[in-house]
Amino acid sequence: MNDDTNPPPLSFEPPKPDLMNAKSAVWRNPWLIVALIALGLAGWQWIETRLKLADTQQELARRLADIDLASKESRTLARQAQDQVAVVQGKLGALEAKIAESRSQQATLENLYQDLARNRDEWALAEIEQSVTLAAQQLQLAGNVQGAVLALQAADARLAGNSRPQFIGLRKVLNRDLDRLRALPQLDMPGMSLRLENVIAAIDILPLAIDSRPRAEGKPKTTVEADQGTGSPASLDFWQRIGAEFWGEIRSLVRIQRFDRDEPALLAPGQAFFLRENLKLRLLNARLALLARDQWTFRNELKHAQAWIDRYFDGRDKSLQTTQGALKQLAATEINIELPNLNESLSAIKNFKLGKERK
Repeated sequence: MNDDTNPPPLSFEPPKPDLMNAKSAVWRNPWLIVALIALGLAGWQWIETRLKLADTQQELARRLADIDLASKESRTLARQAQDQVAVVQGKLGALEAKIAESRSQQATLENLYQDLARNRDEWALAEIEQSVTLAAQQLQLAGNVQGAVLALQAADARLAGNSRPQFIGLRKVLNRDLDRLRALPQLDMPGMSLRLENVIAAIDILPLAIDSRPRAEGKPKTTVEADQGTGSPASLDFWQRIGAEFWGEIRSLVRIQRFDRDEPALLAPGQAFFLRENLKLRLLNARLALLARDQWTFRNELKHAQAWIDRYFDGRDKSLQTTQGALKQLAATEINIELPNLNESLSAIKNFKLGKERK
């Protein structure tokens, strides 16, 4: 190293008096003291601020740690919430799918119910139309007023069971026809036909007047004596018994009979069969006239049948008297009753069906 670079040696010289006076003057300066005090206060303030700042940093660090921990917990909770939300969304999706399926099923059920209600109305209307048609057939073909009334009552009950307001007008029309039928005189056509059938069946067993026998007035004297005697039949004399039997045979050869009519109708044995068959034909014609409500033919056939029975059959027989009584009652019955038709009810049903088809 060069010597020029070395610093000069230090030397201590005692302060001079002017310099000492200047220093003491400086310490006596109040502004210097104030500056020193301010500087001290500033230093203390700085130190205190540093301490507070350190405390604040620690508190901030602690709070940041707490915030970080809370953030982690929040993230954990958020993740759990997301998982729960995902689960809930899955359940909600399944529930929405079930709701959609339920709505679809509800719509299907509503359509089925509407179809069923429509079909039920159509079935009810078909049953009502069938009942009214049956009533009309009973009136037109058989003249069975009671059967027609029952059929219309069944149709009215079917309408009464259905509380739909559109059936009210149809029910009013049925009730009007029912009132007209109930106002008719009661005529038991099936009962009258059955009575005629019983009379026809009894023709084969009615006794003819020519075949009737006189009633026995008593027993032969010898037979009575034999029955009243105390001895046995062998005790009678043999010739007396032979004579009694011979006399009985002689008496049986001759028959005396009294007829209540002026001219007894005599028939050959082969003609009795044709008489009964012709009488049955008369009664069958009367039965057909009854079903056709032909009053003149009905009474005319019954009149001829009564005349034949009076002429050719035994009037003393009880079964014949019963038959004649039945024929008289049938002939006195008025069968020519004007029956109403059910066109109004049938037209109302057809109009109701046409109205539903248009809708």
